[in-house]
Amino acid sequence: MAEKKLMYGNHAIVEGVLAAGCRFFAGYPITPQNEIPEFMSIRMNEIGGVFIQTESEIAAINMLFGAAAAGKRAMTSSSSPGISLMQEGISYIAGADIPVLVVNVVRGGPGLGNIAPAQSDYFQATKGGGHGDYFTITLAPNSAQELYEFPKIAFELAEKYRNPALILADGLLGQMMEPVEFSYKPINPETLPEPPYALSGCKNRERRIVRSYDLRPGKLEAWNWQRQKKYEQIVANEQRFEATACDDAELIIVAYGTCARVCDAAARMARTKGYRVGLLRPITLWPYPSKILSALSKKTEHFLVVEMNMGQMVDDVRLATECKKKVFFHGRPGGGVPTPPEVFGKIETILGGAR
Repeated sequence: MAEKKLMYGNHAIVEGVLAAGCRFFAGYPITPQNEIPEFMSIRMNEIGGVFIQTESEIAAINMLFGAAAAGKRAMTSSSSPGISLMQEGISYIAGADIPVLVVNVVRGGPGLGNIAPAQSDYFQATKGGGHGDYFTITLAPNSAQELYEFPKIAFELAEKYRNPALILADGLLGQMMEPVEFSYKPINPETLPEPPYALSGCKNRERRIVRSYDLRPGKLEAWNWQRQKKYEQIVANEQRFEATACDDAELIIVAYGTCARVCDAAARMARTKGYRVGLLRPITLWPYPSKILSALSKKTEHFLVVEMNMGQMVDDVRLATECKKKVFFHGRPGGGVPTPPEVFGKIETILGGAR
């Protein structure tokens, strides 16, 4: 039987990252993710890994670039304004086709904002975030258990497609305590094969070059077309979601992370009142699970998007449903967290008016 332990979400991320074979962390403190570097400094010391508290988030992401270019599993974590500072480096990493893991425990914004939980970094996470034509594989956990499990998935996807991966959590998930089952055997990083791009010394092989630019005419355009083919493969193969009670639903709530937990309770409340309500939880925010939403839109008329922001996911739902269905929104920005009765009230307003 797998070991189970009561843990903060931020501590679960650390254990998941280490179990996934990561032995390099570089980061800078910012609330509400400070427990990650704090705990990581202890655990990396215990297992012989590398922990660096850098002088800035900019330094952290560039150290990550170097460690990943050397062929190692490397990660950083921060919260909203800190992730903003990392965007140039993330763009460089995407341009160099290097896999890394970035964890964003989102706080209220814009600007310095506050330290309350939010989902206001959705655009930044799913639309690239930095300069140039690129995307970041983005996973949205909704529990401490998934915070433990998703780093392994993120590293595997990042390495499969040679692309940066992002785990998008929020301050509530990071700070809450839940039982976490250590559900898989930890990976020994020494058993991981050397990646074909790794800069590990070329005594017995051809030299390798890792770079994010090429100044020769037409070369960078060709690189962009190659990456576009990669992104199309990711969109075709890696859309992940969880659907609950959607088969007969007259209204489907679309929500991720903490909001998905709130909306699960609201949907069950609605069912007891005679409203047929389902829940579609995107697990990958990019690639967005548009195929399942498109299929569900063939038989469901009403969709309700619930987020801790001003409606950043709404357009993705509209596009997935080909703008043919009624898409409603309920949001709490700037650190506000919706409650099940709030969401149920919105459901009752929508469906009560439709009957």
